[in-house]
Amino acid sequence: MSDSFDVLWLNASPALKRFDKPLLQYLSAYMRIAQWQYQQTKDEASSIDQAVELLYDFLKWRDRPVHLAGHGMSGAIALTFARQFPQKVRSLILLAVAAQPANNWQAHYYFQRQLFSISRELVLASSVRSLFGNQPPHTTKKLVAALDRDLEQSPSPHSLFKLVYLPKGGVSMPMMVCGSKSDPVVNSTVLHDWLNWLKPEDKLWECPEGYHFFHYFYPQQVGEEILSFWKRHHLHLVEASALSFSSSTN
Repeated sequence: MSDSFDVLWLNASPALKRFDKPLLQYLSAYMRIAQWQYQQTKDEASSIDQAVELLYDFLKWRDRPVHLAGHGMSGAIALTFARQFPQKVRSLILLAVAAQPANNWQAHYYFQRQLFSISRELVLASSVRSLFGNQPPHTTKKLVAALDRDLEQSPSPHSLFKLVYLPKGGVSMPMMVCGSKSDPVVNSTVLHDWLNWLKPEDKLWECPEGYHFFHYFYPQQVGEEILSFWKRHHLHLVEASALSFSSSTN
């Protein structure tokens, strides 16, 4: 296991994992990437603690730290893990994660449900427009279904009865925080709150467009920025992984 991968990409939203694929395909040409997936069952309490514990069980026998990355709720899990087990994490990449890590799309969904007397379906349809931009009706229908499943399957602690907050703060290892200027959930103001916690070696970057799932719409642009961050801190690792990939394809 120790030499099988350099980067561990977390996914705690099975219904939305398809939106990670273009970026992972791009990065896998340069780095050895593994995916770790978590799906909450209906019998479990809505908490990220179980996911963090299971992630530790997966990594506890690894003999060197890993580059950890995740989007949205998965990024919040990565952040929580990095704070609790810093010896296991070499660097941290967060996509669409606010400085208040619980401020995700589900928090916005439940806030609207609390504020307005409108149905689950109408709020989800509105969420599709916010998260993905205007889409054709058949695509909107599929995305509504995906968000609906995510409400059931991901370990977000929010509910109609209560919005939960997670601790703010940074981490000890190098960290990159990525967002999108057109993301209404983790907007520029929310994203720039990270500046209160970043270290000199950390990086904050915004994609010009792409809404909440900007890494799906602009995988190469996002991937280039992430690779640049990794090269700045671990140049030999990226070069060695790229050389290994090139040799395997010849």
